[in-house]
Amino acid sequence: MTRHFLALHDYTKDELDGLLDLAGELKEKQKQGIEHHLLKGKTLAMIFEKSSTRTRISFEVGMYQLGGHGLFISNKDSQIGRGEPIRDTARVMSRYCDGVMIRTFGQEIAEEFAEYSSVPVINGLTDLFHPCQILADLQTVIEHKKSYEGLKFAWVGDGNNMANTWIEAAALCGFDLVLACPQGYEPDAQVLAWAEAKSPGRVTLTTDPAVAVAGADVVNTDVWASMGQEEEQREREKAFAGYCLDDNLLGRAKPDCIVLHCLPAHRGEEISDSVIEGKNSVVWDEAENRLHIQKAILVRLMSGQE
Repeated sequence: MTRHFLALHDYTKDELDGLLDLAGELKEKQKQGIEHHLLKGKTLAMIFEKSSTRTRISFEVGMYQLGGHGLFISNKDSQIGRGEPIRDTARVMSRYCDGVMIRTFGQEIAEEFAEYSSVPVINGLTDLFHPCQILADLQTVIEHKKSYEGLKFAWVGDGNNMANTWIEAAALCGFDLVLACPQGYEPDAQVLAWAEAKSPGRVTLTTDPAVAVAGADVVNTDVWASMGQEEEQREREKAFAGYCLDDNLLGRAKPDCIVLHCLPAHRGEEISDSVIEGKNSVVWDEAENRLHIQKAILVRLMSGQE
């Protein structure tokens, strides 16, 4: 049976820890200039229905460093953009490529693609989940805090795909997460219910950013209006008043806390310039780790090695 990477809840804690360990090993090999062509001759189709900087570059560079090839496909470059059924594209693409990464809107699109694909499918982002990013974030936490265990994680902002995936990570990996979201902008109710059933009490929801950040080891935020929500920008700015991660709010966290942001950042909105450029920010390490964790996912799914 083909294994895919569509959401964290499809994996166990041990499997996620294994991916994080492998990402660290691959990063060290790259730093030392050790060749690691573990996917020599392999091709990854990269479908982008949403634009990207970090996802495209990290997957394409990652495939190159692994000895394979990444093939960029936008809506205008394929029949998907002209209405070809997902299942038809999936079955055909599976016969050309060794894996598929899809960055799209609905989670159901990625899941349907995987259902009809005979090769591994990786979720590069959907409106519901962003699993590659959260694993890159956890790799960054491990690098700076030695472990994610025993830490308090805080989320400040929209209950979006990042928030949903952090909720899954907390329930699976066993760390405490407090999310501050304005009323009406909470994370997905089904994801919250799943997490509470999986690991009761690990995830807490509040409308007060100060409560979420108090004593936190890791503080995380994201843009208030994700891709496809730009027309809601002004409305969201009003709803998210007081949710900017600035020096005053960060001061409630532990002095040695680390700050994460998946980028792109709207400085002065969800995060201040002084915080993203400050001593607690590890945002650039976080962005780099997209490359390493995605290489680990690619190797695990496409090399034929467990």
